[in-house]
Amino acid sequence: MQFKKYSKQRSTAFQGLRSFKDTLPKNIKKIINKKGHIYSETLNNWKYLVGKDLFKICFPKSFKNSNRFGVSTLVVMVKRGHEVEMEYSKKIILDKMNSFFGYDVVERIKAISFDDNQEVLSNNNKEINVTLKRYQNKINDIKNDKIKKSLIELTKVFKQK
Repeated sequence: MQFKKYSKQRSTAFQGLRSFKDTLPKNIKKIINKKGHIYSETLNNWKYLVGKDLFKICFPKSFKNSNRFGVSTLVVMVKRGHEVEMEYSKKIILDKMNSFFGYDVVERIKAISFDDNQEVLSNNNKEINVTLKRYQNKINDIKNDKIKKSLIELTKVFKQK
């Protein structure tokens, strides 16, 4: 490998492949290590931290570290209808998380509810007209059937994307 001598970096760098970790500035590395570590460890040990019952109905969405304006907050998504269970177990989760990390990591838990019902779309109509009416009129005016069918298929492909 060759050394770059005339670069804008403070130290000389190797030319060639570098790991992503080495290309980041030092300040950003500190932030990623600090915030990313807490959130990833929380995700990995969520079942242990909340228990089997709450594990089925909630999951951590994000972690906001403390600063001079606010406290460190863990945002948790909870299935609709199970918010009361989450509210009663907030203190237990806070104590478990802080004892797991060894210091006061989280000062507040914010619960956000979401709907778990997913609607299944059915394709009852086999010939769905996906083109706009103004384009449909122009396509209908075409006399060649092959071109007409291919344009209709093309509009279906564009609609799917």
